[in-house]
Amino acid sequence: MSRNDHSTVAGSRAAMVDAVLERFFSLSKKRAAPLGAHYEHLWGLLERNTQGGKRFRPRMVMAAYAGLGGTDMDAAAYVGASFELLHTALIVHDDVIDRDFVRRGIPNISGAYRDHAVDRGVAVDIAEHRGVSAAVIAGDLALFNAYRLIDRSGVGSPMRERLLDVLDEAMFASAAGELIDVDFSIDPDMPLVDDIVTMERLKTAVYSFETPLQAGAILAGASEDTVRTLGDFGREIGIAYQIVDDVLGVFGEEEATGKTTIGDLREGKRTVMIAFACSTPAWARLCDLIGKVDLSLDEADEARSLLIACGARAFADDLARGYANRALARLAEPHIPASLRDELHPVAETVLKRVR
Repeated sequence: MSRNDHSTVAGSRAAMVDAVLERFFSLSKKRAAPLGAHYEHLWGLLERNTQGGKRFRPRMVMAAYAGLGGTDMDAAAYVGASFELLHTALIVHDDVIDRDFVRRGIPNISGAYRDHAVDRGVAVDIAEHRGVSAAVIAGDLALFNAYRLIDRSGVGSPMRERLLDVLDEAMFASAAGELIDVDFSIDPDMPLVDDIVTMERLKTAVYSFETPLQAGAILAGASEDTVRTLGDFGREIGIAYQIVDDVLGVFGEEEATGKTTIGDLREGKRTVMIAFACSTPAWARLCDLIGKVDLSLDEADEARSLLIACGARAFADDLARGYANRALARLAEPHIPASLRDELHPVAETVLKRVR
């Protein structure tokens, strides 16, 4: 399949997931309306938080399903939408944890409620509490209904139970990873590279790659070997993707990534790149820059130069490339059909391109 063909198919599948989510939110807003305009408004903001994304997790579900010969794309769209709604729940709650009031350049749920309260003359600290409270409620709604979308997929037991177990594993692992990340933020000692990789796998790779791929395979009736191998592929490529994402959070182009390249430096975010730098002589200066809340643009440029000079960026790029190549090697297993390789090779190639 050519690149254009892959793009067309991916767009068609994303449209199916969008249709599922549109129906879900339409029904939810109608259900909320009798309970008050404020509740209906919250559902509208939650819906907005699902829009504009890349539909990456549904893409994993549907790629695995189609690559293994699945034909009920409507059911796959519901399962994919459940992972997208899980993603929405996790990022809404993640913004609460990080005290972020903006996402993708616009106010998130916390920010929208905070700004509305401030406009009405409420003190900023009280307005911020109102904002994060609304976001917790919205995230809870998204999390619960991620499971409900599996129920609405039309899949019967015992397959439905297996899909729910996989979704549960995604949530369970992500919560563990988030807690580790929270602990990292208050630990004065820099974690080891392996500890950061473990955190990133649990927090992001499991629910973004491993379990969506496994869900698609289960839905297609694949063998246990295939389900297990797709989990292995998802683990390796998910770790690679997150390492690269952290690198781009410092060195990327803001127009392409949609995120600032100074925020992670000011936050002092614990990444593979920063952990490596901590073991080099450059850390004597970097430790004064990483985590500086008022870091200037010139100081950020200095930090980037030091991260390059000490080999931290090259280390992270090489590590990501290694994980991506191991992911590709998993697809060479004899029980992985060529059609599935065709679906998943572009995923690994996308990661590899980002580190070239």
